[in-house]
Amino acid sequence: MITSKQRSYLRAIAHDMQPIFQIGKGGIEESMLRQIDEALEARELIKIKVLNNSGLEAREASDIICEELNCEGIQAIGSKMVLYRRSVKKPKIELP
Repeated sequence: MITSKQRSYLRAIAHDMQPIFQIGKGGIEESMLRQIDEALEARELIKIKVLNNSGLEAREASDIICEELNCEGIQAIGSKMVLYRRSVKKPKIELP
């Protein structure tokens, strides 16, 4: 579990990031979860956009992904969400 200060730090880093995944009408599938898992290991912090036709809100999608991949939902605003998980092999982000 991360603290509110760490969450704020991660939100600041993610502010300028572009979403690297989009969740569409297919929803959250196993192949997408695998790709998100690999991206979290490589980058630690990612941004995902939830399209209007997906039938999910950003918060709902964030909760599902975090439960499946054991990551932290940092932020869910509008149609975008930010996820974080510390890399096992090569940690890059030093949390305060």
